[in-house]
Amino acid sequence: MIQTPTQHTVDEVIRSRRSIRAFLPTPVAREDIEAVLNIAARAPSGSNTQPWRVYVLTGAARDRLAQKIMNAYLDPAENAAHAEEYPYYPRQWVSPYIERRRKVGWDLYALLGLTRDNKSGMQAQHARNFAFFDAPVGLIFTIDRVMDQGSWLDYGMFLQTLMIAARARGLDTCPQAAFTQFHRLISETLSIPSDQQVVCGMALGYADPSKPENTLLTERTPAAEFANFIS
Repeated sequence: MIQTPTQHTVDEVIRSRRSIRAFLPTPVAREDIEAVLNIAARAPSGSNTQPWRVYVLTGAARDRLAQKIMNAYLDPAENAAHAEEYPYYPRQWVSPYIERRRKVGWDLYALLGLTRDNKSGMQAQHARNFAFFDAPVGLIFTIDRVMDQGSWLDYGMFLQTLMIAARARGLDTCPQAAFTQFHRLISETLSIPSDQQVVCGMALGYADPSKPENTLLTERTPAAEFANFIS
């Protein structure tokens, strides 16, 4: 197959996208954030319902939410009082998913020099989620509670389109399900109406190339192993 320039560019942008876990403090211009969101809004959705809502946090607003969640996470009693509103991961892990999850976790910890017995180090690394990994822009995504399962599928396409649009502009991202545990704190801090549900968070900014965690490259199963070709 002959690859066109456009195809080559799109493929390279997709391949270069990864979850960044350490960002530079370099600000992201508002017009760049809006451009990324406007491109993401071109994602498909059933009957053009466009079920996404986004809260864009910078500066003091980002810091305020990060500090509140960090305090709750690090306090055992308060942490226990917060729970996910919906199950992101399966209730029971089976192969091959459990092996994939364990591998990416231990690969990340190895880059950071964290061993299995270093529980405090692993907790501190997880806590960095709630500071958006120091990214200058934090995004919180919500969906109207009236929307059903199909709209959540649409939402996934929106998030992917957003990350690709960001990458095409030299920006980096990290989608973060970790925020869902603290949905009550998020809704309270951001005055999110009760008819909206927190979907996830996302860090947006420029990757810090000096940090070892940003060298993590996760493996992908080739199509030959997950696709059934029927003719």
